[in-house]
Amino acid sequence: MATRALRQTLRQSGINARRWLRGSEAVFILLAMLTGAAAGIATLAQGWLAHELQHLLYGVTINRLSALGSIHHPWRLLALPLGGLVLVGLGRLQARRARPPIDVVEANALHGGRVPPIDTALIAAQTLVSNGCGASVGLEATYAQMGGGIGSLLGQWLKLRRADLRTLVGAGAGAGVGAAFGAPLAGAFYAFEIVIGTYSTAAVAPVIAATLAAVVLMRQLGAEPYLIATTANRAITLVDYACYAGLGLLSALVGIAIMRLVTFAERGLQWATRASRWRPLLGGLLLMPIAWASPQTLSAGHGALHLDLVLHPPIAFLLVVLGLKIAASVISLASGYRGGLFFASLFLGSLLGQAYGEIVNLNPWGLAIDPNDAALVGMAGLAVSIVGGPMTLALLMLETTHDFALMGVVLTAALLSSLVTREAFGYSFSTWRLHVRGSDIRSPRDIGWMLSLNAGRMMRRDWVAVPALASVAQFRQAVPLGSASKAILTDEQGHYHGIVPTAAAYAPALDPQGAVAALARLADSTLNPFTGIKETLRAFDAAMADELAVVDPEGRVVGVLSEKHARRRYLEEIEAAQRQMFGEG
Repeated sequence: MATRALRQTLRQSGINARRWLRGSEAVFILLAMLTGAAAGIATLAQGWLAHELQHLLYGVTINRLSALGSIHHPWRLLALPLGGLVLVGLGRLQARRARPPIDVVEANALHGGRVPPIDTALIAAQTLVSNGCGASVGLEATYAQMGGGIGSLLGQWLKLRRADLRTLVGAGAGAGVGAAFGAPLAGAFYAFEIVIGTYSTAAVAPVIAATLAAVVLMRQLGAEPYLIATTANRAITLVDYACYAGLGLLSALVGIAIMRLVTFAERGLQWATRASRWRPLLGGLLLMPIAWASPQTLSAGHGALHLDLVLHPPIAFLLVVLGLKIAASVISLASGYRGGLFFASLFLGSLLGQAYGEIVNLNPWGLAIDPNDAALVGMAGLAVSIVGGPMTLALLMLETTHDFALMGVVLTAALLSSLVTREAFGYSFSTWRLHVRGSDIRSPRDIGWMLSLNAGRMMRRDWVAVPALASVAQFRQAVPLGSASKAILTDEQGHYHGIVPTAAAYAPALDPQGAVAALARLADSTLNPFTGIKETLRAFDAAMADELAVVDPEGRVVGVLSEKHARRRYLEEIEAAQRQMFGEG
């Protein structure tokens, strides 16, 4: 008895503690800070593991892999197909599961912030192997995944509400990215723009608290913030704005081309290998000659970015490396290497910007822009096109350069690039990849509630059924006038044969012995129990009906749904989402 009483007391104490955590904004902020600190430690650990792997495979010490002048021992490039072999093994483990792993963007958009821990571990392992062996992908994807996964795990354990769980996932992901660059504001806006999908007033404090906690902890542990040297004492003129606006437009076109190329190459490799799981091995072999031609194509490109900004290479070199880096990134992702294009897009943008600046300076009118400034603007412009989040990239440039004077042209290029990409393409790289897989995601905005709000959830089950072979007289006997406005015709197996308005069956001119089926309407217009709310509303508009039958895949009636009720439920869910956004839910 004493043991049972103790267990009940502990269980009740746990329930009370969870209620307290979920009900206090101050405690939620502390929870976000804990998540941010854990994300910072995870970021530091993953960066160290990737560097140690590169040291083992390539002999890299304090330098960055992409900053190597040349590969002195060509046999070291066998690390690329070796990494592909490891990914083949990890792919076999993944194939045992019914679905691909869920990343933080998909989790927040479709699953209310729920990320299975095994998915986080699998994505982290695949990304570390891919980056460590030298494939042209960055670690920012796993930084965000690990941080968001930690937030999701804590939130699920504490049984947080859907909106709070999504916020904690975004805070963890933003903390991971912010810690990688030593940029808390960029990390916070990464959470808002890339993972959460809205600038929620209720999420501002916990998200910024998480990114600050991650960055402060990283600095306490000795990690240096990521800094880029810029030109001092410049005057930004109207002509400069026009030039950099052109760079923003060019960045959008290049970004769209890269995203299209990844899908084109992926389908090509799937066709060539008959969708074999050995694609990463083939990709590693294809990457070897590219890496031999230019080691700057290896890994994400951190070292190469700084090297090129210092050395100011000629236009031909910049364009060649740009082309090789695009090819390496496309092959890496298309062949199954795991990772993101966050830093790779920054490096590509710096190459594009430097080349653009050098070409502009060849004009005969004496107009000149600084190639280093053009590189920074190109970084923001191309990364916005591929990754999304104009404010994220603008603040990243500000926090990594400490250059306020350049922010005007950076924002100009970033916003133009974002606008053109949205209008001409409509996706960021992460949402484009999900779209190719068949998902209807265009942003991390929460649409999971719309998928769960389907016809089966909204329908009523108290409909009036009449045999499809009944006469008008039999219908009148089964459905007295005033008892129901409509009746559903079904056969002996319950299959649907249309809807008959009661008033139509009581028309004086009707022959009582005539078949009531002649009065049936909407025989070809039905809803499936799993039809989502948006498709449901479109079905009502197309049928011009105020009520539709819900039938199962075998054609049997399982319920009835009215347009009025569907629209009311839709508006109620929208209002609930808005209340959560403003912290009123």
